[in-house]
Amino acid sequence: MSTKPTTTDLEWTELDQRAVDTARVLAADAVQKVGNGHPGTAMSLAPAAYTLFQKVMRHDPADADWVARDRFVLSAGHSSLTLYTQLYLAGFGLELDDLKSFRTWGSKTPGHPEYGHTTGVETTTGPLGQGVANAVGMAMAARYERGLFDPEAPAGESPFDHYIYCIAGDGCLQEGISAEASSLAGHQRLGNLILLWDDNHISIEGDTETAVSEDTVKRYEAYGWHVQRVEPQANGDLDPAALYAAIQQAKAVTDRPSFIAMRSIIAWPAPNAQNTEAAHGSALGDDEVAATKRVLGFDPEQSFEVADEVIDHTRQALERGRQAKAEWEKSFQEWRNNNPERAAQFDRISKGELPEGWESAIPVFEPGKGVATRAASGKILQALGPVLPELWGGSADLAGSNNTTIDKTSSFLPADNPLPEANPYGRTIHFGIREHSMAAEMNGITLHGNTRVYGGTFLVFSDYMRNAVRLSALMHLPVTYVWTHDSIGLGEDGPTHQPVEHLASLRAIPGLNVVRPADANETAIAWREILKRYTKVFGKGAPHGLALTRQGVPTYEPNEDAAKGGYVLFEASTGTPEVILIATGSEVHVAVGAREQLEADGVPTRVVSMPSVEWFEEQDQGYRDSVLPPAVRARVAVEAGIGLTWHKYVGDAGRIVSLEHFGASADGKVLFEEYGFTAENVAAKARESLAAAQR
Repeated sequence: MSTKPTTTDLEWTELDQRAVDTARVLAADAVQKVGNGHPGTAMSLAPAAYTLFQKVMRHDPADADWVARDRFVLSAGHSSLTLYTQLYLAGFGLELDDLKSFRTWGSKTPGHPEYGHTTGVETTTGPLGQGVANAVGMAMAARYERGLFDPEAPAGESPFDHYIYCIAGDGCLQEGISAEASSLAGHQRLGNLILLWDDNHISIEGDTETAVSEDTVKRYEAYGWHVQRVEPQANGDLDPAALYAAIQQAKAVTDRPSFIAMRSIIAWPAPNAQNTEAAHGSALGDDEVAATKRVLGFDPEQSFEVADEVIDHTRQALERGRQAKAEWEKSFQEWRNNNPERAAQFDRISKGELPEGWESAIPVFEPGKGVATRAASGKILQALGPVLPELWGGSADLAGSNNTTIDKTSSFLPADNPLPEANPYGRTIHFGIREHSMAAEMNGITLHGNTRVYGGTFLVFSDYMRNAVRLSALMHLPVTYVWTHDSIGLGEDGPTHQPVEHLASLRAIPGLNVVRPADANETAIAWREILKRYTKVFGKGAPHGLALTRQGVPTYEPNEDAAKGGYVLFEASTGTPEVILIATGSEVHVAVGAREQLEADGVPTRVVSMPSVEWFEEQDQGYRDSVLPPAVRARVAVEAGIGLTWHKYVGDAGRIVSLEHFGASADGKVLFEEYGFTAENVAAKARESLAAAQR
């Protein structure tokens, strides 16, 4: 089905205007009823949102997950009523009672839009700027999806062609993440992305002159975007006809993303509240709501007033959606008939299934050899590439260090990029030095569907990514973060680059699985388990963070129990341990060395490798007790980071060999010696624990 614009003429009737004004009074009433919220932006943006949902976007309200739909991202998530009112009017499943229960317990209309909670919400937004980066990721995914299934089709003529629309506010564009993402979008020439900026000059502290004086439109020109400005009507209201024409022009520009600046007046047409910061985040008050209704021709004595003819008119979106989907299905079936192999691949990927025999591609590493887990991860990705075409990813300019290049001959770059490996449908993503937006773009890629993405940087720089990582977990998204250089073992780069608090801090994020494999074979099992766990079913998927070493570590025989998060790597010589050593990552071999010393002294010692605390906690109590028998109170946990994770596992008689301070610039082996990550020190702590357990 063609996505090319067919007309620049907007049909706009009195019923359309009444529907827009209805959205305005619904926003004002919803905030007034609950007593808190953000009415002003929803009121001023109503014409833009209505134009998108009723006049522009291809969607089917009866099937909000239709694969061919245009995506809409409300980056200015505080203005959630901008979205909720349109979902109600168009028939996505929200009804008037849902708007009446805005921001209350158990409602479908929480304070900020939440993916998986409200039908029609494409992503969770609220932290400003995240939605801009999500939209960029969706646009990237749409292009990669097209490359998987229909790369030869002319522009705009594939059943996989669609648009990503995003509304952002001043706050979104002030956040650095949006600058990172917008820069990448311009570089990638994402012609399927249209960003509408609500230029209302208001933030919480008042006029944006308090903090901003740049020319935002010129900034987007500098990013390489196609830019337009839409001026308001004489009365100050947004002009739907001008906006519609700008969107059509944006759709015609296929070699660049489009930026449309919409000058608006917040809380228009409230007589006293319009153009004030108070209208941003506070209820207007009963008198002002009533006055606004009078201006718009509504009964000030009524709340949540929706005329039958208005809802009948807007719910025609259901029939338009049905027709659009039926038309698309004809072109989709034609594609299926002409591309049976790709169609079979589409069916598999869209179900989240993996191809038969895919696991045999994962390498097994020779025991005894020293291999950095980052290097093992790189070999695994390159082995998986040929059998999992949906798997793609890259790095925030650290691919050589993160080992995240899945295909050296194929870079995800526009056709006019001068690099010889440039391919608009390439496998390897160059996110640039933009860690925060990389994480949010990966969320957008995953939300879009039909691909599996990973992205890498140093573990210490997960700090830059944290807000987006948290949202990955909040949305249950199966994103894979590849974090390398995972401890002081990275060496001479020093404390600015050596993670200390990061593992414990990331483990504190509910729903994020942190995986720190001990060796190359645990890394292979971890990748296999992560891919097997992939699901985009809300509440069942989860993001994973792989924490990988820079330095080489000994390779052990593979043990499938590594997929359970914790397992017995080496048993006590007697079969019944007197002390248990628990370790992760590069410290596992230190624990193994300590075991040898203890066993030589006649102390039966078990070594437990625990690559993922989260996976281990999923196991039943019987399994966990078999690995960590409650009767064995003498325990030592070893990890080159703060010891916050380990107190629950070692108990009152246990000891923790950890790092409760920053590192230093020196060889990694020297730092391990200086800070006590040695077999001798771990063995000494084990003896202390044995003595404490006998008291």
